[in-house]
Amino acid sequence: MTEISLPQKLFVTACAVTRSTDLAARWTGAAPFLPALFVLRYANMGGLDHALFAAQVRGARSFHDDRWCGYWNRIADVHARRATDLLRSLAGTGSADVPDLADPSAATAADYRASLSALIAPAAVLFADHGPQPDARALTALVDEHAPIEDRGRITKAYEAIDAWVKAITYYQVSAFPGHDPHRMQAYWRSRHLFDALIGAVVPTLGLSVDHVDIPLADGDTVRGYLIVPPGSGPHPVVLTTNGLEGTIQELAIPQLRYRDSGMAMFLMEMPGSYAYTHPMAPASEAVYHRLIEHLAADDRIDGERIAMVGVSFGGYWTARLAATNDRLACAIACGAPTHRSFHGGALGTPQIILHALAKTVGAAHPIDLVRKLRRLSIRDSYSDITIPLLVINGDNDTLMSTQDSSDLAHAAANATLLLYPDDDHCAMGHYRQWLDYSQHWLLTQLAVTAN
Repeated sequence: MTEISLPQKLFVTACAVTRSTDLAARWTGAAPFLPALFVLRYANMGGLDHALFAAQVRGARSFHDDRWCGYWNRIADVHARRATDLLRSLAGTGSADVPDLADPSAATAADYRASLSALIAPAAVLFADHGPQPDARALTALVDEHAPIEDRGRITKAYEAIDAWVKAITYYQVSAFPGHDPHRMQAYWRSRHLFDALIGAVVPTLGLSVDHVDIPLADGDTVRGYLIVPPGSGPHPVVLTTNGLEGTIQELAIPQLRYRDSGMAMFLMEMPGSYAYTHPMAPASEAVYHRLIEHLAADDRIDGERIAMVGVSFGGYWTARLAATNDRLACAIACGAPTHRSFHGGALGTPQIILHALAKTVGAAHPIDLVRKLRRLSIRDSYSDITIPLLVINGDNDTLMSTQDSSDLAHAAANATLLLYPDDDHCAMGHYRQWLDYSQHWLLTQLAVTAN
């Protein structure tokens, strides 16, 4: 893990205070003003070559809404067009049944779900097990290892199509980072619509079903999520998963496909105050999760006595909070959760773009208001109210939040396990696959599920 030097922190902070980040980025590139885990995070999501993506980050020279999005959208468009070309090649004479994934007006692809599902089916299981790949050589080697020789050509092309599709989704999400501004929101919806089409095409080939769930809220907002249900009559245990400040459902969902045989249903949602919500996040946003948990418990396919919650980063905060306040939760996992110290520490080294995103998310009018609203989120006094099994995960050197929050939470909760990965950063992203696997086994044990 690369440490951020004090001079760099001072430089980033000075640019944030003087609002000169965009000017400085013209000379330095965007990299110094992004979270330390930015490259690793999105490289993990899209199976991107780390060195190539790092170079692309350095090549971004402005955070201004239109220039930032224009830069990343051009890269995303290349992958969307490649996915389209590969799908049309697979379709042959039926290529008219394949939408142009680079066309925003066609990106939902709802009318093409059956045809797209048939085209990618040969590679769907292999992709679910192994995810996107950093280059053609790795992808080809994977297919050669797992596919029969007579099917390798078609499976390779189908895998390449899914891989390019996921890379387009990832780059549009990078374009959307960290949300709220008009061009970024357009990029968010492009990423989301492409994901809608992909998940709708992939899930049936894996023997799963997916429901788009919209739950209206009293304030006029709507929780939009996905309920993915395994085969069988159930009732199934369910894992509610929620992410952080600028995370999206698509980032959560793709790595979860490898656990499709677990017997557990999944509900995936984004945190209140982010992207698709119109109202800011506040302590009262806890009611959103209570409402959602009641909705899941009322579903005949779901076992209301076996509901778990998993949260990443700020989603981990909500998971810890709900673990203390919701009697329906059977167990919970909080990864990289800010809970108290993170809301009271200094902002040295925090980039202007992250401060802007935080202010938008909590509806802060100015820096003092931001400090006040973040401090109101503290749940230190609720640690001892958590009696259900709780797994707390983080890296032991979190540069974005306070690692001590994870330790304090685990030590104060009555039935908690602390999993700190050595020499790792926020949410233990350097051990992403390892902690996902560990979490899956932990959930199966706590919910008494026998994996298929």
